Amino acid sequence: MAGKRNQQRERLAYLAARIMAEDGSQDFSAAKRKAARQAGVEGTQQLPDNREIEAALRSWQSLYQRDSLQPLLRELRAAALEAMRILEPFDPWLIGSVLSGSVGPHSDINLQLFTDDHKELGLDLLNRGLDYEMSQRKIRLGDRTLDIPVISFEVHNRVVNAQLYPRDAQRVAQKTGDGRLIERARASQVRELLDLSVIAL
Repeated sequence: MAGKRNQQRERLAYLAARIMAEDGSQDFSAAKRKAARQAGVEGTQQLPDNREIEAALRSWQSLYQRDSLQPLLRELRAAALEAMRILEPFDPWLIGSVLSGSVGPHSDINLQLFTDDHKELGLDLLNRGLDYEMSQRKIRLGDRTLDIPVISFEVHNRVVNAQLYPRDAQRVAQKTGDGRLIERARASQVRELLDLSVIAL
């Protein structure tokens, strides 16, 4: 019985990964629900977690989208590095699909910034001639739930979403909804990833 459940989870993970790859979606929850509907699965006990879907997505992309996604990944990482250069005074870290490599046609660049002066950041972007939009997002940080400002702008025609955390939050380990530590990288690490992708051509 356990083997059958595992096969079902693997099948759903693959279906969800295919949905995300073909739609260019980054929404794991929506992909799970859509995969379950397609497979005729009811309930949530057999649904794969985000880690399983992410692994299936990388496998799917390496098989079917490698040639088209490698140039896109390099482009996104180069834009991320430029955004991090612009935002250097605010201690930027890259997170999300551009770091992991599981990008799609509609992927945005996601950054974490650490500053206690949001106005200074806005003024800095305006002084550089960069228009931006502000929004809010609820984030679980340790035992606290915070309303985090998110500032969005474009670099090289790519959308950058920068989450603004207080400086003391940098020492707090952040986790995803399924309990995994959020991976993040400084600009020097992103530069290494970009150099490796160029060498691999």
